Amino acid sequence: MKSLPVLLLTLLTLLFGGCSLLPDQIDETKDWSAQKLYTEAKAALADQSYERAIDLYEKLEARYPFGRYAQQAMLESAYAYYKYNEPDTAIATLDRFMKTYPRHPSLDYALYLKGLVNFKRGRTFFDKILPRDPSERDAGAARQSFFDFQELVRRFPDSKYARDARQRMLFLRNNLARYELHVADYYMRRGAYIAAANRGQYIVEHFQGTPAVKPGLEIMIKAYNILGLEKLAAEAEKVYQLNYGK
Repeated sequence: MKSLPVLLLTLLTLLFGGCSLLPDQIDETKDWSAQKLYTEAKAALADQSYERAIDLYEKLEARYPFGRYAQQAMLESAYAYYKYNEPDTAIATLDRFMKTYPRHPSLDYALYLKGLVNFKRGRTFFDKILPRDPSERDAGAARQSFFDFQELVRRFPDSKYARDARQRMLFLRNNLARYELHVADYYMRRGAYIAAANRGQYIVEHFQGTPAVKPGLEIMIKAYNILGLEKLAAEAEKVYQLNYGK
């Protein structure tokens, strides 16, 4: 008869040895074909189960990197990362897709999706556009979104995504101009008149047609007058009167 310690050791061995056979540790996708992986990933994406979709797309790419589903899996996984709030991974995936498949028929969509990812980050930035020191903020994501949409419209003017891209560009341009105006106003309040005037000039030169141009000129005029730069102030005043004078 086995002693009690030996019996306990045997039971523990069986118990922990059996752990490797638990159902939740078995990879159900082990023997799945590329088509099966893609179909299940697509279904998960449609159900907004983004984490599962990402997992399945990654397995598909790893197991069948040169198959006919790999290209679409990469593109759709970027969208899943975007919806799962993983913007950096989404951008990296899209950049990899565009570099690997520079002539893919869905390249316009890849550019559009990249613009959307940065647009979402830009919106988050503009939701906080009134910090105590706006000059320390970075509107980089919003600018990049504008450039992404601009590239889409330039390369694929007839794309079904071009119209929406143009509308978003208008929104972004107005908000970027407004951001520059907040920075210029901040510098005025701090007494940094040269910096304020330079920001105003930047608005006038780069954001023609936006509502920020008029107050941008006003800041230039005020800053130049305070600095005693009468000629520059007069030139800014002339431009102001030509465009906004009664």
